Amino acid sequence: MNPAPKRTRNKKPPATIVAELPKLVQDDPYLVPFTDRITQRVAQWKTAEQRLTGGTVALEDFASGHEYFGLHRVGDEWVLREWAPNATALALMGTFTGWREQPDFAYHPIGRDGVWELRRPVSAMAHGDLYRLRMHWNGGEGDRIPAYARRVVQDNTTKIFNGQVWAPLEPYVWKHPDYRRPLVAPLIYETHVGMAQEEGKVGTYREFTERVLPRIAEAGYNTLQIMAVQEHPYYGSFGYHVTNFFAVSSRFGTPEEFKELVDAAHARGLAVIMDLIHSHSARNEVEGLSRFDGTLYQYFHDGPRGVHTLWDSRCFDYGKHQVLHFLLSNCRFWMDEYHVDGFRFDGITSMLYFHHGLSKAFTSYHDYFDTSVDEQALTYLALANKVIHAVRPDAMTVAEDVSGIPGLAAPLEAGGMDFDYRLAMGVPDNWIKLIKEVPDERWPINGMWHELTNKRHDEKTVSYAESHDQALVGDQTLIFRLIERDMYDHMSPATRNLTVDRGLALHKMIRLVTLGTAGNAYLNFMGNEFGHPEWIDFPREGNGWSYHYARRQWHLRDDPNLVYHFLADFDKAMIGLARLTKLLDHPPPLLRVEHCDNLILGFERAGLLFLFNFHPTRSYPDYGVETAPGIYTLALNTDSPCFGGHGLVVDNLTYRTIADAQGRHWVKVYLPSRTALVLRREYA
Repeated sequence: MNPAPKRTRNKKPPATIVAELPKLVQDDPYLVPFTDRITQRVAQWKTAEQRLTGGTVALEDFASGHEYFGLHRVGDEWVLREWAPNATALALMGTFTGWREQPDFAYHPIGRDGVWELRRPVSAMAHGDLYRLRMHWNGGEGDRIPAYARRVVQDNTTKIFNGQVWAPLEPYVWKHPDYRRPLVAPLIYETHVGMAQEEGKVGTYREFTERVLPRIAEAGYNTLQIMAVQEHPYYGSFGYHVTNFFAVSSRFGTPEEFKELVDAAHARGLAVIMDLIHSHSARNEVEGLSRFDGTLYQYFHDGPRGVHTLWDSRCFDYGKHQVLHFLLSNCRFWMDEYHVDGFRFDGITSMLYFHHGLSKAFTSYHDYFDTSVDEQALTYLALANKVIHAVRPDAMTVAEDVSGIPGLAAPLEAGGMDFDYRLAMGVPDNWIKLIKEVPDERWPINGMWHELTNKRHDEKTVSYAESHDQALVGDQTLIFRLIERDMYDHMSPATRNLTVDRGLALHKMIRLVTLGTAGNAYLNFMGNEFGHPEWIDFPREGNGWSYHYARRQWHLRDDPNLVYHFLADFDKAMIGLARLTKLLDHPPPLLRVEHCDNLILGFERAGLLFLFNFHPTRSYPDYGVETAPGIYTLALNTDSPCFGGHGLVVDNLTYRTIADAQGRHWVKVYLPSRTALVLRREYA
């Protein structure tokens, strides 16, 4: 992944000119040369919205394809509709037809837009029946699963996927139907239902609700980000090769059980966002959208542009009316049907550029405005955010983009795409680089500060030390990089060695400095808060279809005879302090000390003074740091014995600032090596 690019050295325009420019350009004058393009982008999404709605309905009402297409019970009959413009005939087959085409289950074309319809009495199908389409086109035919299918299941023996009639006699009754996401800084717990269990198997929604959700709430996080919700045929894809965009993945349980999970999260005060995969689609043809009506270009671009060779997937045509209808409706569906509170849009970079960001170093603002940019994809993202925020003003959207394109999290009218947050993807990359390539005594404090704070301050960001990306097989978690093989033999207090001490100390410091400098939100991946020792590897042929690495070993965190609980306890205290002080709702941190030789970093934020001594061997008994005048108490100490430290700093100390001859105020602090302290200003 590439860190956010550096700004080009364009000359700043006079302030009088800047004031007349779009807000996005006012906030970043280096964008002045691209003002016309930014203005055009605003016009593009407005024109697209007018084209889609005809000016007669709201865009969020246009995004209601899930209420029209697919399988619905209307009164005393079943109504099914499909969009298949290239089809010459279409029939429904299933357990109710003996898996044969029958005249009574043939669709009929309606209108001229390639829409087909079938109506059958309620007695013709029952809850639990399996079904699929038989699609005919000139020169061929094939079985397909309806594009808007809401329930898709796999036969355990044949491994074949089919749609399933899902109409339980008693629909789920929401216990917290009026939940709305509190407008506080998100503290995100990224998770995967299937691998959340201790057992070597695929976990379920219900197991997650009962066993894992309480852990997340207890740890203090306020937002749950769930991966792999949309149906995907290959478990090892981590949910990123979606085939059925409106179906909640059946491998984890039923739709009602997923609703229970969301409801239970809301009861505990947790907002729920889900990964939304609109950047590409699986190439599967029977259970997916590829060649759905016999053409490769129905939902996707024709020719090479429609294929993502590295991901072995299909690329949507964001300029086509029905594709926008499909994707925008998908955004609304998950909020309407499952009460999710927002989305993390995956693979934004791949959408935005014809080169998909592959082997591309984004070094200049020109990279965001040249001919490699897919302007139709930009327009789609703007429209998607408009729909989401119109349906749920409290909804939260996060963009995963490695290119650093300006405006992702800027308002629509300002020339942006209206995401609420963007991921600060350069931060975890920098931690990996430091740990892998730079000796501890040479960590560049100024470079660290730059990477931690190199964000677009006119856009909200989510900071993190590591996510699932850093835990995948082929990579390593932070804790394993720090401790390596000593994790297997020296993680008990009785056997811990200097390598383990180093790993515990730096793991806490890295996470604390990442949170303290975070833009507006913070993210942690499941288990990493206690230093989960092993990477993620899903069952596949190469590992003998083993689930050993597709699980979370919670017993390590719970065992008082191992040191993992120290990291978990520290994380809970760190998150608790952030919530108590509303840390991430405050302006960016103010740098107080940045000493590269001493490896000292200090900054202020939200009435807190963060002090870090990254030096592996040097301790400083009376280190002076300029700060705001007052009396300070010790709010957090990474070296506290309760967090696995050595207790070199007394936890209940009070610090009083001293004024010098110039009227500056200083606090003097004992900073042991590889220790971070957070002082809270109590009195002026």
